[in-house]
Amino acid sequence: MVQKLEQKTLDFVIDEMVDVVQNSKDEIFNISEESRKEYETLKRDLKKTKEEMAQHITDGDQLEQKVRYSRQQLSEVSKFFDRYSETEIREVYENTHKMQTQLAVLRQEEKELRNKREDLERRLVALDQTFERADGLAGKISVILTYLNDDFRQVNEMIAEAKEKQEFGLKIIEAQEEERRKISREIHDGPAQMLANILLRSELVDRTFRNGTVDEALKEIRSVRKMIRSSLYEVRRIIYDLRPMALDDLGLVPTIKKYIATIGDYNDSEIAFSSVGEEKRLNQKYEIAFFRLVQESVQNAIKHADATCIEVRLELNKANIVMEIKDNGKGFDPSMKHDKSFGLIGMRERVEMLEGNLSIDTSIGKGTTILIDVPYELS
Repeated sequence: MVQKLEQKTLDFVIDEMVDVVQNSKDEIFNISEESRKEYETLKRDLKKTKEEMAQHITDGDQLEQKVRYSRQQLSEVSKFFDRYSETEIREVYENTHKMQTQLAVLRQEEKELRNKREDLERRLVALDQTFERADGLAGKISVILTYLNDDFRQVNEMIAEAKEKQEFGLKIIEAQEEERRKISREIHDGPAQMLANILLRSELVDRTFRNGTVDEALKEIRSVRKMIRSSLYEVRRIIYDLRPMALDDLGLVPTIKKYIATIGDYNDSEIAFSSVGEEKRLNQKYEIAFFRLVQESVQNAIKHADATCIEVRLELNKANIVMEIKDNGKGFDPSMKHDKSFGLIGMRERVEMLEGNLSIDTSIGKGTTILIDVPYELS
């Protein structure tokens, strides 16, 4: 009876996790759809701009012919000044000046339309790249859903007789609820908000340009371009947090280097990384584990310890892997239980699953040093 109840509890947890990931996938889809609407709007603007520019070129060429003819008349009048009346001379001069002014205005408008066309084309290329990243992220989430629906359900059988099964289930619920808030908050406050602002700004650019204030329109276009870059960066960051593709392609050390460089620039923190030993590919579970350990340690140092300087050192020895993460943050009392200690608990459990050891040397105001030692024989 108790075992059946525990099985139902874990099944409920898995179903909740599936719902979280599915909702995240739906939100990414909605963001992608909003981007596609913006893409279609820009395509219409580009088509209209091209049509207007073609008309300006045609009108300008025709007017340029008229200007040449008028200049010939002006040259004739200037050469044989005494043959024409004052009224005829004035008409020739005024007509020539008027057409030259109109031609200058047309050429200037043509130049502005050309610049607008080039900017719209660049924005379309940027949005197209955003679609590719969003589609890739949606594909990865689909893989996660497949894993949760199929493979992960086997966990229920594997830990059916474990005494800590109920606690494990509660931790999963707590973790997935935290991930639900994190992903939802990051997408809402990041790409979703930026894309909404981009849409509003694009409408403002259109109105500003129609009102004839070209400088203001260009200023708004530059602002929109900056927002698109920021939105693309946030989408990439979310994808990277879910699962860095470099981990599969390049291995542990290059992925850690890239992650540290990215998070250091993003948080304006000084993070140093060094590695000792031959940079060989490790078993996948070890690469994933050590990357997540670095990720959790660095984020804790930045978010909770207010560290400004972080050092990460990785040793790939013949019989073990050693990693040390040291920061100059405010530290903490290890004897006290903290509300946000779930991350450290998860780190310790991850290391124990690899039959390794994790030690933490810290005190209030003295920074923190985390030392991880995992047995591993390099082939």
